Amino acid sequence: METPRPYSLLCELTYRCPLQCPYCSNPINFARHTDELTTAEWERVLAEAAALGVVQAHFSGGEPLLRADLPQIVRRARDLGLYTNLSTGGTLFDEKIGTRLREAGLDSLQVSIQDACAENSDRLAGGAPSFDKKKRAAEIAKHLGFSLTINVVLHRQNLDNIEAIISMAEKLGAERLELANSQYNGWALKNRAALLPSRAQVENAARVADAARQRLAGRMEILYVLPDYFEQFPKPCLNGWGRVFMTVAADGSVLPCQTAREIRGLQFENARGNSLEKIWFESEAFQKFRGTDWLPEPCQSCPRKEIDFGGCRCQAFLLTDDATATDPVCSLAPKHHLIAEALVAAESGAETDLIYRTAVESLRIGKNLPALQRGIEPAKILNQY
Repeated sequence: METPRPYSLLCELTYRCPLQCPYCSNPINFARHTDELTTAEWERVLAEAAALGVVQAHFSGGEPLLRADLPQIVRRARDLGLYTNLSTGGTLFDEKIGTRLREAGLDSLQVSIQDACAENSDRLAGGAPSFDKKKRAAEIAKHLGFSLTINVVLHRQNLDNIEAIISMAEKLGAERLELANSQYNGWALKNRAALLPSRAQVENAARVADAARQRLAGRMEILYVLPDYFEQFPKPCLNGWGRVFMTVAADGSVLPCQTAREIRGLQFENARGNSLEKIWFESEAFQKFRGTDWLPEPCQSCPRKEIDFGGCRCQAFLLTDDATATDPVCSLAPKHHLIAEALVAAESGAETDLIYRTAVESLRIGKNLPALQRGIEPAKILNQY
């Protein structure tokens, strides 16, 4: 089978962030990755991506607004003819930086908000006041003429507020509302006991979202996707590993998806050492789970194998310690009982403290980090966050 070319590039410009969301998609050991790509290196990455066939560049973090060179990077992407989108927590977004990004050619803006309830939103973001800043960022984005998306990660601790969340996005004038049920990798997996909702919560939210989608048709697009744990079959991981999407992390690591380095033992090449084209077509990591030849049973004999490609490789590894395993989310998976047990536990509604995404927790959980083994003091790492 001919290897397809990538369509979309996710640029994780930094892992630094003023927020501490307990479901963050950044790697658990993000605190070791402090050597960010320079402006010139990001400009080269974008040029290589455009030459490879990428048409869309999505800028995220951490908090990308912590990069003083963000407007310059965005301008380079636009000069290359790429559609550009920025995902921000919103707390650092003001009219000045918004105007600079608009002049640089940024096409659209996504602001993440944790809940429609200010108190709960602030708590979920780590405790510091942020809700009003986020709403203000959305208002400024609309004033400056950006296409605005509001993103809300859904889980047990905000799902009952879905009606208010939809109403908030409607009042902010968003063109699109992404109701993104938490994916239980990385930090979210560490917090699964506190975040995984009950079935009743999920089913009610689906009904509310569907009714709002019909009511707001033509005014605001609403994307609501059932969480993996509640579906019969897994979703295709980003339309298949190494088929459509490519991520370049803050330190230059090139990944098939943003959580791929959760898979221990899989080595990812760096944009500093090789071209994106060489990495995409030739690297072991991108080839390992591309297509369907590698699939185990029962996936190999399944008529859905060209639909879901065996599901999420990161999820399979994190739950079974085997990246080649059938995603346990699948009802046919040998280890589907792991999902069933988690769902039973979620029905109890037991209160569990959140582990927030901080550099201190990153170092604590990571324990034997290579950065520490090289003699880098923890305090030196913490000073960068």
